[in-house]
Amino acid sequence: MARVTAKVAVKRKTTPATLPFTKKNYQILGIGLLTIVLGYVALSQHPWDGTMPLVVAPILLVLGYCVIIPFGILYRQKKESPAVIEETPDRAKA
Repeated sequence: MARVTAKVAVKRKTTPATLPFTKKNYQILGIGLLTIVLGYVALSQHPWDGTMPLVVAPILLVLGYCVIIPFGILYRQKKESPAVIEETPDRAKA
């Protein structure tokens, strides 16, 4: 006859959950939001065929939406690694 074996549940160590965004991420996202708002303000300037609505506004909007906001989402600080100090022989004594 076949033998029935009991399954043993393996306990996994849980690590405390950390928030994905840091203060620096929120600052970058705020700068991106400010850039987008400035782009829309420049877009609403009175002479519709002027430099601000036709040149500056699209540059600010593309910069905000396509560069700064994704950078703010993807930004992650580098983890500090222990400093490795290599001793070099003193060449003056040689």
